[in-house]
Amino acid sequence: MSSPAGSITVFSVMRRPRWIGVLVLALVVAGIFAALGQWQLGRAVSNGADIYSETETVRPLADVTTPQTPVLESQAAQRVTVSGHFVASGYGILADRLDEGTPGYWVIGQFEVDEPADTYLAVALGWTADGEAARASALALSEGAGAVSEEVTGRYLPTEAPAASDIEKPITTPSTLDGQPLETSMAVASLINRWSEFDGAADVYGGYLVLQDAPPGLTAIASPEPDRSVQLNWLNIFYAAEWVVFAGFAIYFWYRLVRDAWERELEEAAEASEASGASGAADSAPDARVS
Repeated sequence: MSSPAGSITVFSVMRRPRWIGVLVLALVVAGIFAALGQWQLGRAVSNGADIYSETETVRPLADVTTPQTPVLESQAAQRVTVSGHFVASGYGILADRLDEGTPGYWVIGQFEVDEPADTYLAVALGWTADGEAARASALALSEGAGAVSEEVTGRYLPTEAPAASDIEKPITTPSTLDGQPLETSMAVASLINRWSEFDGAADVYGGYLVLQDAPPGLTAIASPEPDRSVQLNWLNIFYAAEWVVFAGFAIYFWYRLVRDAWERELEEAAEASEASGASGAADSAPDARVS
């Protein structure tokens, strides 16, 4: 006669409504984990073509950003156009500027935009390897600056952090460039402290503009379009793999619960069978008689 435990299999336990319900719950949890893994995987692939797809289309600066706001990733390196005029006292020079690996100088300026009023924009006009040429260019631009509105085009970039050596330097005007220490960073926060025609009520853009066409005597600053290649974030890939492992563990956890229930039923059936066999043997044994 076959044992009752022989009819209990793991598959038969799996088909019970209780464990089917637990399986559905485990599948839901696994699906959530898989979706999180897919989300992390999507974040791991940063496609520059999507982020910077519009940077080479020239747009009005007012359509891209507003004054007193930081430069977002989607705004950085955008080619823009803006109308206004350069402030005569706002020209200066930056030293230690590399242009395609060659050290030199930037000539920079203060640009007052037409709209919104009383708003300023830092502009990098051009580059030269000769410091004297940079000084001469800044002085010439200062002398020729006026209130006539013009339209400038260039690439809008995030501000640089102020260099510690630049913070305590005195205001540098075009007429006193000789003998004065030169700044080295294109930091808007530092520049506004040196612009004589700037007060606390004025606004300023959070980034600066690199001119597309440099003034005579200067070379256009190298400002290539941003990298559009696909880049991988390995930390996000690791997180995505973790979520996949968690999804698999949810199914495995259900299987272990079913197997534990099956093994427990086998033990109980075996114990019941042994108890039944012992009871039957006791009942069939002959009575002891005393002669």
